Amino acid sequence: MFLSRQHRTALALLSYSLHNRAMFCIVCGDIGTGKTTLLRYLLSRHAPHIAVGMITSTTGTFAELLQWMLLEFGLDYHGLDKIGMQQELVGYFKRLEMLNKRAVLVIDEAQALAAEVLEELRLFSNVNAGRTMLLQTVLVGQLSLRDTLRRPDMRQLMQRVAVDYQLTPLDKEQTGGYIRHRLRLAGGREDLFTGDACDAVFAASSGIPRVVNLLCDMALAYGFADQKLTVDGATVSEMLADRAREAS
Repeated sequence: MFLSRQHRTALALLSYSLHNRAMFCIVCGDIGTGKTTLLRYLLSRHAPHIAVGMITSTTGTFAELLQWMLLEFGLDYHGLDKIGMQQELVGYFKRLEMLNKRAVLVIDEAQALAAEVLEELRLFSNVNAGRTMLLQTVLVGQLSLRDTLRRPDMRQLMQRVAVDYQLTPLDKEQTGGYIRHRLRLAGGREDLFTGDACDAVFAASSGIPRVVNLLCDMALAYGFADQKLTVDGATVSEMLADRAREAS
């Protein structure tokens, strides 16, 4: 996990919210900005005290979402109707509470959920009313998730949101630090990519970590083919020119 300033801020806000049992948290960002990686890193640090249900890329009705929730928490949904599934989940959450634990539901790619499903999820969260927080929900998605949540009919859900944070791409300095970070973790030299190479990768990737990874992997292959001891700006430029020709 490379903690840029924005990732560190998101981590601090989410950690604080989970500690204080916030009902809803939202993390949005462009594709490849590290949303899922951040959440997995966060939850791994809280694992002993939290039962995590992590759902990725779900669509459909709220009943289907309930089935995924039951599966992720290790419960059986077969033979249960919509009310029965909700009762099964509530019973599980209460059993966790008795063990001094709590449940956190993470929905990745939450921008795929219809507004009607989000509203039903908000209504289901009323299980927390008048008692210790039984369920915390973290919605992770692309920027279109925010567009959905800003609709007037989503106001009641947004009133329950403790954290609404947008992850942005890395800047030029952070991109260089990110490349050096990955090289160090891989056991390589931190100066394997020259400053010009890092700048060229930043310009081509717009600072999106997933794209940085891809371009650096390809640049390493080009450097190896040329038997270079470092990956310089010329190597990255050659690689980018070849990619542009292949895409045209």
